[in-house]
Amino acid sequence: MATMNSATNHIKTLTALAAVSVILIGSGLASAQVPEAFYRQNCMSCHTIGGGRLTGPDLKDVSDRQDRAWLVDWMLDPEGVLGSGDPYAAKLQKEARGAVMTRSPGITRELANALLDLIDAESLLEKSAFAGVQVSDRALLPEDVEEGRALFMGSTPLKNGGPACIGCHHVNSVGSLGGGKLGLNLTRAYARLEGRKGLAAWLVAPPSLTMSPLFLDHPIDEEEILPLIAFMKQETEQDLPESSSATINFVLSGIFGAGVLLVIFDRLWGKRFKAVRRPLYDATYSKTKDKA
Repeated sequence: MATMNSATNHIKTLTALAAVSVILIGSGLASAQVPEAFYRQNCMSCHTIGGGRLTGPDLKDVSDRQDRAWLVDWMLDPEGVLGSGDPYAAKLQKEARGAVMTRSPGITRELANALLDLIDAESLLEKSAFAGVQVSDRALLPEDVEEGRALFMGSTPLKNGGPACIGCHHVNSVGSLGGGKLGLNLTRAYARLEGRKGLAAWLVAPPSLTMSPLFLDHPIDEEEILPLIAFMKQETEQDLPESSSATINFVLSGIFGAGVLLVIFDRLWGKRFKAVRRPLYDATYSKTKDKA
């Protein structure tokens, strides 16, 4: 009987733990779907709410420009709506200079409606929390470029502990072996994102699946934005061709180094091997000769 009671209590304990796990997992999934966090992670790099156009349109009062059903369908499958020949979708693409909005990972119909509720509420505010970063329009100085280069290369750490850009990205001026290949080549980033405002929005809330988790808790500081913009603007203006000479030199150096090592090892070990092989060879040869 005692054994049965113990087993029953054990099962109850496991059941309770399983229930708690389900609750915790559910709450984690729910928190991941909070519209504010989702908007900041997936929408803010292309859209503001009351801050003007970026790559995509300003979403302030978007519900006055198009009905909700269309907006939800667009958020769930923008490429499908565009492919259907929808004239409003075609207009949006033209205004975005050909850029096509992609489906955000994890978007659902319920979340799309929650995001539209958020946009409607933020549109009523004098200034939305998603109006975008305010970047100075002052002239960019050589000191800004150098500061940005130091931040990009990691010689000056980012204030909030984020990883240096060079770990995943490269620009043509530092050569093929001078940066990471996980991310895009950022030589033309200033042009692709249409200047300061678009690049600033991308730096504040990078939307990529790799960058977003890294910078969520370690955002680039507002004071670091302008120097990084200055550096990337100079890279775009220089637009140096991506040189393969560094890679070629690296490979040739490796081949030459391997050859030198082989010569050194031959010098060091060759005589030792000969000292063993020569007597064996001589002994074998002499026995063969004697038999003959």
